[in-house]
Amino acid sequence: MSGKRITIKDIATRLNLSTSTVSRALSDHSDVSAETRQMVKHLAEVLDYQPDPIAVNFRQRRSNVIGVIIPQLVNQFFSKALAGMQQVASESGYNIIISQSDESLAQEKENVQAMLLNRVDGLIVSLSRETIGIEHFQKLLNTETPLIFFDRVIEGLEVSNVVIDDYDASYKAVTHLIEHGCKRIALVVGPPNLFNCRQRLEGYKDAIHDQGFPLDKKLVVFASYKGDNVKEYTDYLLKLPDPPDGILAVNDASAIEMMHYIQQTGLRIPYDIAMVGFNNDSVGNFIQPKLTSVESPAYELGKMAAYLLLNHLRDEALPYSCQVIKSRLVIRESSLKGKKAGA
Repeated sequence: MSGKRITIKDIATRLNLSTSTVSRALSDHSDVSAETRQMVKHLAEVLDYQPDPIAVNFRQRRSNVIGVIIPQLVNQFFSKALAGMQQVASESGYNIIISQSDESLAQEKENVQAMLLNRVDGLIVSLSRETIGIEHFQKLLNTETPLIFFDRVIEGLEVSNVVIDDYDASYKAVTHLIEHGCKRIALVVGPPNLFNCRQRLEGYKDAIHDQGFPLDKKLVVFASYKGDNVKEYTDYLLKLPDPPDGILAVNDASAIEMMHYIQQTGLRIPYDIAMVGFNNDSVGNFIQPKLTSVESPAYELGKMAAYLLLNHLRDEALPYSCQVIKSRLVIRESSLKGKKAGA
């Protein structure tokens, strides 16, 4: 038979099934109906489907190494997440190798290729700010290497995800600012191609609406996670004809830098502008005023991502899932509008 090798994806497309269902059917997994198993096996026979020997080799030759790709190693959030992964991996006899994309799609693609060459048993990824396409991850999935996304996830792939409830976190933070006297709240959020950023935006919009305030799109700023344009968007917000009196920042580093620039203009935090950060980095406790922040449970997020990956390694037919972890708002002086700093 000439032409390209028939894959599980080809069978799934013809039968309008997911690739995971086809894989489980071919493995006689009990959670697939007998009728579906028979249908899948019949088509596989007709098409002369043969398991990819490379994929089989990847599945059978275990290295006991898990690959992790994150945007930035210096980021406290990702450091905490890595600590959670390391604990789970070590307890299960696995080692971890880590790469950083440095928020670059090109570097992320190189990292994925390097992980493939190193034959990691599975991969845990948090996406770069530039990531839109899924082709480089599809290559990984074609080898049937388990893949888990955490925090920054992408839609359109049959993989398990672990995320923070960014919608709820944003909603709670904005509601808190309104309850403490803010009437015009700005949102500084990451790139809109990332799912978690869109969730924060939706939480912000709904909180504004539910509290009876009009939505002003000029108060929404899409920013870089790397923090290389903080002064630019701080100046933009302060120079608006009707500037904000409250800000929910993209992360704590951004919030602290914004506070510095705002205070340089003579404005007082929180008396003139209230501020809320994201991630609850330890440094927020050592500035004046102390920073209110959304505490993202990064350590728990990392542990959950590692547990999910190990579960998929133990059971190739395990259904995909999305695990959502709640965050909490840690309230300090920077958001308590109406109180002068230090009062």
